[in-house]
Amino acid sequence: MNRAFLKFAMAGALAFGLSTAAFAAKGEYDDMCTMGLALGKEVKTDCSINGQIGGKTYCFGSEDAKVTFMKDPQGNLAKAQEYMSKKKM
Repeated sequence: MNRAFLKFAMAGALAFGLSTAAFAAKGEYDDMCTMGLALGKEVKTDCSINGQIGGKTYCFGSEDAKVTFMKDPQGNLAKAQEYMSKKKM
């Protein structure tokens, strides 16, 4: 994205009272912290801290949560998916 356009868009958003979080990525699991889900907890995020795995965006509640998750992304993702599948039952 063009930097000048991005600056213009963010200035416009701020002028209309929107936060920069409005420009955050959209992630899997309704923007909940994926590490939180792996631990069996639902933590809503604005997805401003996120990571890409397999072409999908996963959100995190903090940098620490992201670092912890990325130590074993496949294992933690499997735990998050298991938690979500049990929740739907």
